[in-house]
Amino acid sequence: MLEPSKIDDPAARRYPTGMVDFASPLLPARLLRRYKRFLADVVIEASGEETTVHCPNPGAMMGLKEPGSRVWLSRSANRARKLPLTLELVEADGTLVGINTGLPNRLAEDAIGAGLVSALTDIGTLRREVKYGINSRIDLTGTQTDGRTVYIEVKNVHLMRKASLAEFPDCVTARGAKHLRELADQVEAGHRSVMLYVVQRTDCDRIALAEDLDPAYATAFAAARRRGVEAYGVRCDITVNGIDPHVEIPVLDPPQSR
Repeated sequence: MLEPSKIDDPAARRYPTGMVDFASPLLPARLLRRYKRFLADVVIEASGEETTVHCPNPGAMMGLKEPGSRVWLSRSANRARKLPLTLELVEADGTLVGINTGLPNRLAEDAIGAGLVSALTDIGTLRREVKYGINSRIDLTGTQTDGRTVYIEVKNVHLMRKASLAEFPDCVTARGAKHLRELADQVEAGHRSVMLYVVQRTDCDRIALAEDLDPAYATAFAAARRRGVEAYGVRCDITVNGIDPHVEIPVLDPPQSR
């Protein structure tokens, strides 16, 4: 079993948080191909059976879809489900990477509740999927003791092209740029707005924008930062038993936002 990496950063903030446990032991397999956004073909290691599984990630999954990669699958308790197996983890660059984009909101909520994000310790009960902006829903929102509302948009991060540097996004995300503009509007209305990037891999100690992959998002991020949107990162530790939001790490501003 791969163990979580330990980055020697004396400034890192480590707290016991709520691990997202996998409901059943994960099955090891080998990836054959990922296709049509939500499908992957794998070979189960124990049996040699080839099967199609659900891939809960609509992004490009750059660096995480190489044929032959070792992967881990969860099994749904719902026997009526057409694809009972779900791709959860990929081994890449000598570490485990979580690819399930359905988990970061829960990981973010656990991290905030445990006091992991130093700038978000003054928030009461968090609410999920609250309507705001133009036909949008914010991932998390809460109220500070001073009465101000805090809007928190959560993004999943799993791309790494340079050692120790996580990057977002891994493909063009017009929706992500829209969220940044709407967060900035909330700041101008007197609230706090936060981008919280959840890194589902164990080998990164900072986060940057992949400007070459989506220049429009980088521009929108820079504009939002100038308008007062805050940005924070959380890195997870991962084993085949679960994913644990563990360390606060910095988000690097692109040059145009400084």
